[in-house]
Amino acid sequence: MIRQASAVILSLITLLPAALSAENGSASLYRSVLRVEVATQTPDYETPWNSGRFSGGIGTGFLIGKNRILTNAHVVSNQQRILITVHGSPEKYPAKVEFIAHDCDLALLSLEDDSDFANFPIFQIGETPALESQVTVIGYPVGGERLSVTKGIVSRIDFQPYSHSRADSHLVVQIDAAINPGNSGGPVLQDGKVVGVAFQGLRQADNTGYIIPPPVVKRFLKDIEDGSYDEYAELGINEFPLHNPAMRKALGLPNDGQGVLVTNTIPTSSVDGIMKSGDILIALDGKPVDSAGQVLVDGEKVNLNEIIERKYTGDKVTIRFLREGALNNIDVTLKPLSHSRMYAVQYEKKPRYVVFAGLVFQPLDTNLFATAKFNDVTVRRLYTDYVSKGIFQEKKDIVMLTRITPDPVTSQMDNFTGLAVDKINGTVVRDLAHAHELLYGENPPEFHTIELHGAQRPVIIPSEKVKEANARVQANYGISKLANLQD
Repeated sequence: MIRQASAVILSLITLLPAALSAENGSASLYRSVLRVEVATQTPDYETPWNSGRFSGGIGTGFLIGKNRILTNAHVVSNQQRILITVHGSPEKYPAKVEFIAHDCDLALLSLEDDSDFANFPIFQIGETPALESQVTVIGYPVGGERLSVTKGIVSRIDFQPYSHSRADSHLVVQIDAAINPGNSGGPVLQDGKVVGVAFQGLRQADNTGYIIPPPVVKRFLKDIEDGSYDEYAELGINEFPLHNPAMRKALGLPNDGQGVLVTNTIPTSSVDGIMKSGDILIALDGKPVDSAGQVLVDGEKVNLNEIIERKYTGDKVTIRFLREGALNNIDVTLKPLSHSRMYAVQYEKKPRYVVFAGLVFQPLDTNLFATAKFNDVTVRRLYTDYVSKGIFQEKKDIVMLTRITPDPVTSQMDNFTGLAVDKINGTVVRDLAHAHELLYGENPPEFHTIELHGAQRPVIIPSEKVKEANARVQANYGISKLANLQD
């Protein structure tokens, strides 16, 4: 990936194979593989009022249409400036992000001025490569400034996590060629067509890389046709494999290797009120679901969610399931589960926070969890159960007391950091904006009382001392704003 070093460096080949250098007008195909140089600014969740850390990296992109450059989302995440370089040219062309999909790690860029690219050839998107077939990876990995080409064999087609968001899984193709920093976003070719986008490697193994296959790429490109990118639709179930013969017998199932047990349905999801715990999922859209939760798609066994992956919000899926021995066939309208994005790393967003008399409050999400490393059992339970048990229906945010800046008003309060807020002034806190409203209301009580999950006593702040404490804290810690309630 763009910012993660790997122990294996792709072998560098300075000249493209003859099959890839066929002329298209005055420009050969490799000129459309572009070096993407990005300056980034990463938000600081430890001190959320600060601007964050500046850094940069190199990736790859390629032309798929007039002024349309496809690359990885992680190449351009948190970008402040993007510069494009053509192979063999010193000139840098400013570019911008048109669409970005962090859940499938893809982005579409455009140039501020694409007049110099008018005669460049365009890459066509092909089909998913077959097992044991050979592919060619092109990009700008570490180890040199020039274009690099390497070949690999397709060794696996699977449904696996995408590391960029840390929360999403999609179809991937594994190849026996390393995907190194700089390769990210580059085209993977077979028979002159793009059969994947290089995007991540495997640190634990040599010469193992992963590419985003055409079904995921085509879905992204189709999704943005209406001018916006929508979230993936979700079925909304948790399933458990049914390999054990004794378990199958107890559930009244034949030992035929078909069906998975539904262990939970997520509130407000596509199947909420339709399926329930204990149901046996038999088929999706007529495709049998085996006891490992896999279906046959394009000749390969993949996770059952691949059926949902290829659909869009508002599409229907036919579900066949057993309940107490009775067979049910129901059409379900798919929709996204927006609250599940809490588990995804967020990009291009400023941290939300409230500072109150030296106390710093922030909403719980994966970015904050990774920074603060909360170890309180209640906090971990709230985080884990937030979606599966529908906590989001009552609390849009789990508000955390993340920091207590030293001040006379906050002395001897260190033990309260890292705990979740339950109530403020006797009112259950729904989200960060609600917490701000309770703390900075027009008619404050004599003492602000903040109750925290797991704390033996509440935090008490005298209202008459809040203004002076805020002024001291802002001056001492360079806090320009006492709150940011918007992403």
